[in-house]
Amino acid sequence: MRNLISVLATMAAIYTGSVFAKNNDIGIPRLDHIFVIVMENRSYQQLIGNPHAPFINAMAHYANLASNYYAVGHPSLTNYLEIVGGSNFGIINDNFPNWHRATPGPKLNTPISGTGTDAATAAANAPFGITIPAAPYVGQTIADQLVAVNKTWKSYQESLPATGANNVNYSDGDFSNLSTVNQTSVQKLYAVKHNPFVYFTNVQENTSPINGLNNVVGFDGLNGLYADLSTGKVPNLSFIAPNQCHDMHGAGGGSALCGSETTIIQMGDATVKKLVSSIKGSRTWKHGKNAIVVVWDENDFSTDPNQVVTMVETNYGIHGVTSNTPYSHFSLLKTLEAGFDLPCLNHACDANVNVMADMFQGKDDRR
Repeated sequence: MRNLISVLATMAAIYTGSVFAKNNDIGIPRLDHIFVIVMENRSYQQLIGNPHAPFINAMAHYANLASNYYAVGHPSLTNYLEIVGGSNFGIINDNFPNWHRATPGPKLNTPISGTGTDAATAAANAPFGITIPAAPYVGQTIADQLVAVNKTWKSYQESLPATGANNVNYSDGDFSNLSTVNQTSVQKLYAVKHNPFVYFTNVQENTSPINGLNNVVGFDGLNGLYADLSTGKVPNLSFIAPNQCHDMHGAGGGSALCGSETTIIQMGDATVKKLVSSIKGSRTWKHGKNAIVVVWDENDFSTDPNQVVTMVETNYGIHGVTSNTPYSHFSLLKTLEAGFDLPCLNHACDANVNVMADMFQGKDDRR
């Protein structure tokens, strides 16, 4: 009972922000828009210096590169949850969500809400070889934090069907697991495991028109990524996930280009170029203080360390920084929160989690 009371007290403190100070006093300017592009399953060693990724390597030089940044364990979904919520929330698999708690079964992930205890990450899989013990969590993401202070967010998911994200586990952009077609013919380009927000109860239930399934859209269409960039109706936080042919993951059942190691990297490089160029060419990029983050979720389970490429470009700060400071997905979340003047969530509050101040600093902040 004593432990439960302690946990509840800690959770209440996080909700109220009474314990955790705002972060923008540690080198992060207040930001207007942040675009987070999440790529897939390639280690730092596989990309930096790879001739098949010319744009990524050029960006690593002209923008800011984190050369000591690590994912948090495996698999994909776990890392996506940790980027947006600072916890794995007890999920250490890539399973589909149990949409609206409608289908009981151990192979589906129960929608996240309330408080609980997450799963430990063993030293072998944790950043820098340091075990991350199980810890209490609040079932929230940075999306909830933003809405609470009248800011906005969207999850842009390439190849999401036009009908939206509700109950969709995979899709080729036209057909999905909900379609009355032969499911073996549906190429799994959109993958729900790359859309962490829909694993949360409040998003699934669409309890708020500004903090639910309405916030999950595709790249195309009237409310999609490219339309928003064109009109300037861009949320404060844009979470951008290319499909599995374009994010370097690879997807069977379609073009042979989706299955070749070389062409997967080439397509991913072209995708990063297209997204970054589109953002920088938008009217939003020209006003206020804005940042683009390109990050990989994890390596490909190879013998390489779980070190991944993370690059930051701002429209206000210095460029060409290569930072060897130890960072992880928890650092990224803590930094995004700092940029929006929010308190930290879950493991982003851990004492050994560094804020990425050198990657986001302004020209006047150089020491």
